[in-house]
Amino acid sequence: MLKRRENETGWASAKTLSEALPFIQRYAGKTIVIKFGGNAMGSEELTAAFANDVVLLKQFGLRPVIVHGGGPQIGSMLERLNIKSEFKDGQRVSDLATVEVAEMVLSGAINKNLVSAINRAGGRAVGLSGRDAGLITARKLRDDLGFAGVPETIDISVLNVLAAADDPGFIPVVSPISSGKNGEIFNINADTAAGVLASELNAARLLLLTDVHGVLDDDGTLLTALTPSDVEKLIKDGTAKGGMIPKLTTATNAIANGVEAVVILDGRRSHGLLVELFTDQGAGTLIA
Repeated sequence: MLKRRENETGWASAKTLSEALPFIQRYAGKTIVIKFGGNAMGSEELTAAFANDVVLLKQFGLRPVIVHGGGPQIGSMLERLNIKSEFKDGQRVSDLATVEVAEMVLSGAINKNLVSAINRAGGRAVGLSGRDAGLITARKLRDDLGFAGVPETIDISVLNVLAAADDPGFIPVVSPISSGKNGEIFNINADTAAGVLASELNAARLLLLTDVHGVLDDDGTLLTALTPSDVEKLIKDGTAKGGMIPKLTTATNAIANGVEAVVILDGRRSHGLLVELFTDQGAGTLIA
C-alpha cells in the first residue's frame, strides 16, 4: 500500500496559496512589466528562480513582459576586447564599437540565456530587441554620450500579437537595444525602456528589480510606500543618489502615463515577484 507522510509544511503551503487567491484574481489578465537586471543576472540560481516565478505568473493568468539590462556584462566584454569605457553622469559613453558590443551582449547572449531559462521552466518565451518590428525607435540622449539613446516612438503591435496567441501564450523578453530613424544602433537604459513599454501597454504594475532592498532613507531604512511628490523631494534633498535617480524618474513618468503603480525591489532575493504581487506586505518600495 502506498504510504504518505503528513507534515506541517504541506498545510502551511496550502494556507499560503489560499491567502494568495484574491491577489491572483486581482491581477488575472493584467499586464505586468518586469525589468530584470543587476547582479541577479550573473547568478544561474537566481535567474532560474526568476524564470520559475515568471512562468508561474503566466500560469496564474497574468501577462508578464520582461525587459532586461546587462551593464556589468557589457563592461566585462569591453575589457576582454580591450575597448576602453568612459562614463559621464552615470551614463556609459557609447561610441560605435561600444554600442556594437552592447548589442552583441544584450540582444545576443543575455537575451537568449534568459529566454532559455524561462523555456526550461515550462514557459514559451520569445526574445526581442527594441529593433524588432519597430518596437522602440530612439534618438540620441546627448551628443556627448554617443549612441546612448532615449525612446522617441513606441510600436507595441508585436507585443499585442504575442499576447493574443493561444493559451498559455508567449512571454516577451526584450533587450533595450533600439534603432534610430536612419538605422543607427542605440543603447537605451533598461529601466527607461521598461517604463515606456509599461506606459504603452497600460500595465497594472512596473516592477524594477535592482541590487538594493528598495528606496532607502538617510539612515538606510527601507521606505515602503511613496507618492510622486515624495519622490521629487527625495531627489531634491539628495536622499536619492546615483542609479536610484533614473529608477525613480522612470517610476514617476510611468505613473503619469497611466501605469497603476511601480515597485522597486531587490532582485537578489528569490521569489520577490511573488511576495510583491501575492501577499499583503509586498516587497521593496511601492510608488503610486
